[in-house]
Amino acid sequence: MTPPVQDPVTGDGGSPPDGVAADELAFDVEDLPGGAAAALEAVLMVADEPVPAVRLAAVLALPVSRVEELLAELAAEYRGERGGRQRGFELRRAGEGWRIYSGPAYADVVGRFVLDGQTARLTQAALETLAVVAYRQPVTRGQVSAVRGVNVDGVVRTLTARGLVAEVGTDPTSGAVLYATTGYFLERMGVSSLDELPPLAPYLPDIDALDGVDQAIGETR
Repeated sequence: MTPPVQDPVTGDGGSPPDGVAADELAFDVEDLPGGAAAALEAVLMVADEPVPAVRLAAVLALPVSRVEELLAELAAEYRGERGGRQRGFELRRAGEGWRIYSGPAYADVVGRFVLDGQTARLTQAALETLAVVAYRQPVTRGQVSAVRGVNVDGVVRTLTARGLVAEVGTDPTSGAVLYATTGYFLERMGVSSLDELPPLAPYLPDIDALDGVDQAIGETR
């Protein structure tokens, strides 16, 4: 007979939480290297938004009370309150969840790294291509190439890999992939919407004037 699964929300025996299969709970995180605390750190390290304690409990197959205890212990450890050095990152509650952030005291250092590692390393060709996409989106690679006068396939791949532009559909006439800027682009530009971008659009040709360029170069992807 299969033993009852401990409910990670209440800590009681019974059925596993909704959406979690029984075999997903058939392990003990305490048996992993570093135990439950290390497993919790591993999950938090890949989280790109605050994660509620209930969700963490479901993933780790632990009671919520145990997860909250671990979260408090890790937060104190990172602050140097348990005898170790203060870390450059911290674990804090944000809204309804928990997430690891770089420490506020290191904002200037982190900012220099981010700017140097991303914006400063974009080539002139990448910046020009990004500008065309930003002001004339959604736009195809063929249309961007027509504006810049050079092939932009490699540059668009770079911008896509950087998370600054993304595929948003296909052109109904040519079937070519359409590209637009992302929320990350707005974040890096320090604006909340495209309306806040500087007035550069009047200096670029209308996309309607570039109809047919995709068919001319045979672009579909």
